[in-house]
Amino acid sequence: MVTTYTSYLNIANNLDRSIQLASEQPIVARETEYYLANVGKIDTVDEFMADSRIYNYALKAHGLEEMSYAKAFIRKVLTEGIDNTDAFANQLTDTRYRDLAEAFNFARHGDTATVFTVAQQGTVDKYVRLTLEEDAGNANEGVRLALYFERMAPTLENAYEILSDTALSAVARTILSLPDEYAYTDIDKQAAFFEANLDFADFKDPAKLSELMQRFTSLWEINNPSTALNAASLLSPFSPREISPDLMIAINNLKLGG
Repeated sequence: MVTTYTSYLNIANNLDRSIQLASEQPIVARETEYYLANVGKIDTVDEFMADSRIYNYALKAHGLEEMSYAKAFIRKVLTEGIDNTDAFANQLTDTRYRDLAEAFNFARHGDTATVFTVAQQGTVDKYVRLTLEEDAGNANEGVRLALYFERMAPTLENAYEILSDTALSAVARTILSLPDEYAYTDIDKQAAFFEANLDFADFKDPAKLSELMQRFTSLWEINNPSTALNAASLLSPFSPREISPDLMIAINNLKLGG
């Protein structure tokens, strides 16, 4: 039987080939071709948001596809950039917004923001990698979570960055053998527990991170056998229904729309 761990290893140990196959999917190839042909022509935040294919491609690449409807929110992230410590993106715990503002840094670079590698091929690389993770999740949500955590872990510095992302926190709870209900306890107590029981230095050590992923996939397999239909995958930790509370508060304080 193919387990969560062996499925994860099959992709992780052949990552370049797996990414290549994902990039060759007709829809992915078509959207990537359009993106690369047109993103460099965009000079302003308004133009970026007006082209739905560019806008949606970029947000998906940064794992923010579920936020595409919140245009006022995303506009504020992009307009303010990240250079000012008081910038909107810098006030959010979720680092994906700072990454987006860095990749499309109109605040710093103006009409040349989209000519840099990070906005072009760098974004394409992120998009294809996310596509690979989504495809893996269609067969086994645990594989998707493992690939996602492995990608994000080296950038994590504290427990609040994990807790602001429902997918990362799902992996962390599994690693620590915590029930799903633990997510509804006091956020500061969760953070303290994660800080005390997770060594963030291990996230930057490939060998130790690999051990953590083996632990996660093994525990996931126990709770979600590969041979059974996993109803939980219908409500993925990546689902828009799982947006974190701090983001909902920020969104509600903005007027949604173009």
